Amino acid sequence: MLTTAVFDLGGVLADWDPRYLYRSMFDDEPEMERFLADVCTPEWNHAMDAGRPQAEAVAELVERHPAEAVRIRAWIERWDEMLGSEIAGTAEILAELDGRRVRLLALTNWSAETFPRARGRFPALARFEAIVVSGEHGTAKPDPALYRILLEQHGVEPSTSVYIDDAPANVATARDLGMTGIHFTDPASLRTELVDLGLLERDR
Repeated sequence: MLTTAVFDLGGVLADWDPRYLYRSMFDDEPEMERFLADVCTPEWNHAMDAGRPQAEAVAELVERHPAEAVRIRAWIERWDEMLGSEIAGTAEILAELDGRRVRLLALTNWSAETFPRARGRFPALARFEAIVVSGEHGTAKPDPALYRILLEQHGVEPSTSVYIDDAPANVATARDLGMTGIHFTDPASLRTELVDLGLLERDR
């Protein structure tokens, strides 16, 4: 019997996308995409999610790409502009689960330096009993070590837990650890899967 739901945040509940910022800094969309693929790369951001200090990451990248210094520094200086709205459909699902007394936890890849700035933007975060932030622990998903921190520190039994994430690799790790995994694509599909698992009622 499933009793616990563990949510990823970015792309599931919190709408975060660096393009929200960088569209204001580029006139050409393909040029912006090249910048995000070759300069401020997902791997570079992942290192900060895993605990690398932002000042160190920015300084190293500016040294390698001095012509892009302003845009690189904007990643930190204007980070709030990368945040969109709370994903309403997911927030509604959280409220439903909360109403059915399902235990709610979150496991997120997020820099410890920027996560506090996001808390006030997403009111649904208050529904979580606990949020494990990768940057606070020096590792990030899909590393199983981060999942084990959640499981051990918060007494979570994998076999009674469902894990929800928009990244297939992260879902795969959860399944390897014995959790039921759901690959998030949109709130409506998530709700259907949670109904099928018996965590939500079919008719709201």
